[in-house]
Amino acid sequence: MLDTLRRRRNRADVLRFLQVGGVYVATALILAFNLLFTPNFATLANLRLQLVQVAPVAIVAIGMALVIATEGIDLSVGSTMAISAALLPLYIGYGVWPAIAVALLAGVAVGAVNGSLVAFAGMQPIIATLGVLVAGRGLALVFANGRLTELFDPTLDSLGNDSVLGVPISVLLVLAVAVIAGVVVRRAAFGRQLLAVGGNRAAASLAGLPVKRTLVAVYVVSGVLAAAAGVLSTARQGASDPSFVGLLIELSAITAVVVGGTPLSGGRVRILGTLTGALLMQLITATVIQQNLPDSTARMIQAAIIVAAVYVQRGRSRA
Repeated sequence: MLDTLRRRRNRADVLRFLQVGGVYVATALILAFNLLFTPNFATLANLRLQLVQVAPVAIVAIGMALVIATEGIDLSVGSTMAISAALLPLYIGYGVWPAIAVALLAGVAVGAVNGSLVAFAGMQPIIATLGVLVAGRGLALVFANGRLTELFDPTLDSLGNDSVLGVPISVLLVLAVAVIAGVVVRRAAFGRQLLAVGGNRAAASLAGLPVKRTLVAVYVVSGVLAAAAGVLSTARQGASDPSFVGLLIELSAITAVVVGGTPLSGGRVRILGTLTGALLMQLITATVIQQNLPDSTARMIQAAIIVAAVYVQRGRSRA
């Protein structure tokens, strides 16, 4: 009997370590692999490139982590990015900041639709956001007339490509979003309500917490962050392409969140783990490309990582 209990305890400890620390171990291993086998990987130019490329995914993943903490999911983030990218050329004539404001307001609108469908219509998050995913991508293509539009604006170009003290502006934005999200989750009333709703929605409602308002708010936050990621992607590329911007980013974002230690069952969120998970996804993609493997290989690896992370979470809950 004691041996059985000891084995269960050891298994629970291993699963707990994998859930919380596995992402850091995996990131360290892939970094070591690239340092040993990938030429010029450790150059400043390459490291800067990896950080700039991961910035949109990291921003989207932070919003996704907050949604998943409520036991929800947001599959519409890629379409929201496409909508914001499509709106920028339409309003850039009024100035870059009004255009960015319109793009962010579109994220608010998409998030409000998602949150209302989940909170007031009682729809399952995966169904509600899947519908918005399809409709949103179509709406973005309508806004853009189905074509790529080049953007020539120095402020937008600086936002996507310039640095401050050697650190890319996009990376600084990611850090700012991560710090704000971390403070909100740990210190603000909204963060505590968010975790309470994800931990036990019925109990949160009986306790008098604003469950519906919290759900709408968290999807709005996810929408705004996705729209901001769309602005960053467009700024970096110097062009708006709604058929490509944000395509399949929901897979990378969900993987980053789950691998980073945020359980799909809700009630907890790990911001630092999410950022590390996003970096891990970027490094996997970069490694696959640099080793001359097809892009589909990276997608299959990401899918396998999702399955493994969910298995670890379920195994821990049963241990």
